[in-house]
Amino acid sequence: MSPSLQRALALGSTAIAAIATTLVTTPAAHADGPGVGVAWVVSVGDSYISGEAGRWAGNSNNGESYIDAGGASTYFDNASHTAETINRCHRSFASEISVGSGVNGLDLACSGATTATVASDSNGYFKPGLDFYNGSAGQGQALMLQNFAATHNVKLVAVSIGGNDFNFGSIVQQCVTDFLGSPSWWKDYCNDDSVVTNAMASSNVAAQRANIKNAFLNIRTAMRDAGYADTSWTLEVQNYVSPLPNGSSIRYSESGYSRQNTGGCGFWNNDANYANSTLLPTINNAVFGAATDSGMTNIKTLNLSSAFNGRRLCENTVGLIEEKGLAGWWSTGAVDQTEWVNQIRTVSTANSDYYIQESLHPNYWGQRALANCLLQAYNGGAPKSGTCVRGANGLNAAGEPNMVLQ
Repeated sequence: MSPSLQRALALGSTAIAAIATTLVTTPAAHADGPGVGVAWVVSVGDSYISGEAGRWAGNSNNGESYIDAGGASTYFDNASHTAETINRCHRSFASEISVGSGVNGLDLACSGATTATVASDSNGYFKPGLDFYNGSAGQGQALMLQNFAATHNVKLVAVSIGGNDFNFGSIVQQCVTDFLGSPSWWKDYCNDDSVVTNAMASSNVAAQRANIKNAFLNIRTAMRDAGYADTSWTLEVQNYVSPLPNGSSIRYSESGYSRQNTGGCGFWNNDANYANSTLLPTINNAVFGAATDSGMTNIKTLNLSSAFNGRRLCENTVGLIEEKGLAGWWSTGAVDQTEWVNQIRTVSTANSDYYIQESLHPNYWGQRALANCLLQAYNGGAPKSGTCVRGANGLNAAGEPNMVLQ
């Protein structure tokens, strides 16, 4: 563990927020260019790479202070760390692009993003997609990347995209609604509801795979237009982690409502099993299939599907801060005893600092674990493919969970 992190852990969450925000590297004032100057890695895509839920380390129902690793400025990604550059993109200081080890990182991803830009979503927020949108609301992520890459030496672009195209958020909402709205003796499963069956229909899977492929090609176009040869940079395509265990490994009973009210994981066993056996593999196969379909020769893949196994939400190998008798997220061993995935939030989060959109996303520990995976995939500037899984318990010298790239 680094001395700065040790000091921060001793001082509490306010200090770690001040120190950890330095992990987010902002663009250099001077300009270099394609193949010239210090190397950069850039992230594009959705909430699973933007840093959504990066404020919270573990889960607790006793109060925010027990898990608040970043404080109110966690998502403030402008140069002065006083506001978001795009409201509700939630680019947190903990996001995986902050790989450290002297590697510069820039986060262009946005929570809620799909392959195509949405100028104003159902809540009125701008969601830049992986395209060249240029309007009064802002720019698409491909255009942002092109503009940045033209004056910086971008060696790797990490991308996470596709989950929102498959309507993942609405699927989660439906599953929790069905759990809370039906008794254990007459379970209403979400896996046969239209929001799921429509997403998993072969025609939709094919359509979304094509959209994801085109998003990858937009990234290539952006880099070419910025002056890069295909051989001078790498696209690292990552898939999605399993956030919930199978039903038999959920530590709360299906009877009653503790599974959601206490654990924040309101899925019936059958639906949790379906998520791991069908839903997640279908989305992940579409993502990696799209990488193949693109025909790009400079693609590497980062398989994260089992990276959080043993640390997933409501898994019986971990627990809430209070269930493990910990003083808070900063306690020794907390990373190994608590969850790396944020609880599923409901309207009960009103008048709190929690956001519903943080639900079921990698939290601070999860984000730092993914940063460890990405740094290993970057491989000192010679990027490679691999499957990332948990390593030994504890933290490495950078204060990250130990991970292994196989």
